[in-house]
Amino acid sequence: MVKKILVVDDEPSIVRLVTAALTARGHEVTPAYDGEEALDKVALSKPDLIVCDIMMPKMDGREVARRLAADPKTKGIPLIFLSAIGDLHDQLDTMQEAGTEYLTKPFNPSELGEFVDAMLDPKRQHEVEHLRKAHLGKLRAMTDIMHRRRG
Repeated sequence: MVKKILVVDDEPSIVRLVTAALTARGHEVTPAYDGEEALDKVALSKPDLIVCDIMMPKMDGREVARRLAADPKTKGIPLIFLSAIGDLHDQLDTMQEAGTEYLTKPFNPSELGEFVDAMLDPKRQHEVEHLRKAHLGKLRAMTDIMHRRRG
């Protein structure tokens, strides 16, 4: 069954790359280029999953996630933040928010596709948890190393 995915990023090249990776896996992809447009497109056609940048004009990805979570019609839509590394503490906080995952740019399109497929298949939820724990472990290790160097 074809899954509908909304890809939200203010960089057209990222939207094209994610779209190519996900359409090659048989998904139907709709682009949006800022948070406001994303919310409009969610209202028009509820996607099965959203891949969203965090830093965008008009409305950032975190606000998009808050609004989706506050609406009973959209609160169950899985969301993957796809954003630059930035602050490691912010990544950890973001990953611990209910209903969101976090992948960093630059990213491997094949890995993104695998992660999306795992999130969309209830039988593969154990894989999502494994990927999440591995990513959290790496982020915590990087944060610890950075703190030791400063200290």
